[in-house]
Amino acid sequence: MYFIKTPFWLRLIYRSCTWRKPTQERVLYLSFDDGPHPEATPFVLAQLAIFNAKASFFCIGKNVQLHPPVYDSIIAAGHVVGNHTQNHMNGWKNKTANYIKEIQEATKSIRSNLFRPPYGRISFAQIKALRSAPSLPQDIIMWDVLSGDFDTTINGEQCAQNVIQQAGPGSIIVFHDSAKAMDRLRIALPKVLLHFSNLGYEFKAL
Repeated sequence: MYFIKTPFWLRLIYRSCTWRKPTQERVLYLSFDDGPHPEATPFVLAQLAIFNAKASFFCIGKNVQLHPPVYDSIIAAGHVVGNHTQNHMNGWKNKTANYIKEIQEATKSIRSNLFRPPYGRISFAQIKALRSAPSLPQDIIMWDVLSGDFDTTINGEQCAQNVIQQAGPGSIIVFHDSAKAMDRLRIALPKVLLHFSNLGYEFKAL
C-alpha cells in the first residue's frame, strides 16, 4: 500500500522534512530515485532536455560507483543530485548507527545537502542523528506525489494519470530511473512533461 498524494497528517508528523515547495507559481519539481542506471537515466535526461526541464536525482552510492559516467552526465546537464544512501537502506529496519553510516558512505560519491530516505522510511532518532552531523546532508526531501512507476501491477498510462491528476504548483514528484520502473517510465514521463508544459508549467530542480 502507498499513497499517490501524500496526506496532510503524514506531512504534519514529519514536519521537519520537505514535502512540497510553498508557491502558487506554475512550477513542478520532478525527482528521480535509485539511479544512476545505464539505460533509464539517459532516457530521462533526453526527455528532460526536450522540454528544457531541470530535475533532482536521488542517487544510490553503489550505483554511482558502478556507473560514474552516467552520474557525471546528470551533473553536466545542470541537474541536482541528492543522497539516497549507499545501498538503498530501509531506515525502519535498521539501527540508527548503521543508517547514518550508510549515508556517510554515500557522501564519498555524492556531494549534496539533499537526502531522501529510501521508501520514505526514516525514524525520528535517525533524523536527529543526521541533523547532528553537519558534514552530512541536512535537507530531508520527501514528496507530494508518487507516480507509482515502481508498481508492476499498473501501467505507464496509470502512472502518468497519477501525476496529472494530483500534482499542482510546488509539487515534488517522484519517478524512478531504474530497471524495474523503465517500462512504465517510458510512457509516463513524456506524457507528464507534455501535459504540464502545455499548461505553462516550469520544471525546476530542488
